[in-house]
Amino acid sequence: MVFELNENKVVLGLSGGVDSTLAALKLKEKGLAVTGVYLNVLNDKEGQKLAFNSALELDIPLVVKDIKENFDNKVISYFETEYLKGRTPNPCVVCNPDIKFSILKEVADSLGAKYIATGHYAKTYYDVDLKRWFIKKAVSEERDQSYMLYRLPEEVISRLLMPLGDVLDKDIVRREAEKAKLSSAGKKDSQEICFLREGQAYSEFLKERGVVTPGGPFLDLEGNVIGKHSGISNYTIGQRKGLGNTFGKPMFVKEIKRDDNAIVLSDKEQDLYSYKIISSNNIIRIPFEGLKVMGKIRYRAQPSSCYIRPLENNKIEALFDEPQRAPTPGQSIVFYLEDYIIAGGFID
Repeated sequence: MVFELNENKVVLGLSGGVDSTLAALKLKEKGLAVTGVYLNVLNDKEGQKLAFNSALELDIPLVVKDIKENFDNKVISYFETEYLKGRTPNPCVVCNPDIKFSILKEVADSLGAKYIATGHYAKTYYDVDLKRWFIKKAVSEERDQSYMLYRLPEEVISRLLMPLGDVLDKDIVRREAEKAKLSSAGKKDSQEICFLREGQAYSEFLKERGVVTPGGPFLDLEGNVIGKHSGISNYTIGQRKGLGNTFGKPMFVKEIKRDDNAIVLSDKEQDLYSYKIISSNNIIRIPFEGLKVMGKIRYRAQPSSCYIRPLENNKIEALFDEPQRAPTPGQSIVFYLEDYIIAGGFID
């Protein structure tokens, strides 16, 4: 059934934190009818209470969606499987398109709301010549979260509102929230991986879930055994601390060989650097061949200049002007032309 969506209605992901609460307030002040949606991932009664309080303060309706089973099957299962493969996952880049924004779109459709909104620090951009929507960087370079949103489909981007994309920094957000007497103003930022307890290491979470990999050899660059590791799921490329062995000098994880259950170490940090990175499972928004762009190999990395070209089997090759430290299989590489995202994928 085809029906017309109401341009005055917006569905917003409301966690109860200061970002989503202020985003809702900004949209409401523009005259939009806002409905909050709380995604109950972990049966978190305290989190749900915060979202209810924010909705009451804003005087907006709140929809609670219990998504624990779906989240477990799609996001946590992916997280566990990647570590079993010796890769380092970023669950947010899977959750955003497959869970969070998918559910927000469902709720928006059910309520006849044209728009979807969140408290992310990012923007959208419509290119009139290409007739396409793009995710664009936030004004705040420090807070920018566009990297986490690169896999969103265009059907979501075209309906997406992110009021914090134009905010210069988080202090401004907190001051505006305080001025509006929002109780979330002083709430501290949540951690990046929402299903870990505060301060919990990912390896501890995996053990609690029964995800354990057997010990095996540490190898030097020549293939000699120089120690024993505690399981490939406990390590990531570039890691120096917490190796569980004393080598008499700093050692870095250079490679994880899943098939051999071995981890290759190097005592030279420069061995971790690479000019060329291959990625797969790509989102490609414009055709390109030898295009000069800015590539970002992990969320906290600084974008760096590179040439990109498509390869066979839906892959991208990136050749950087400066070598990149520890490109890590499982993490995402995201490519920006100016300040909008044109492609991205998981590092091989």
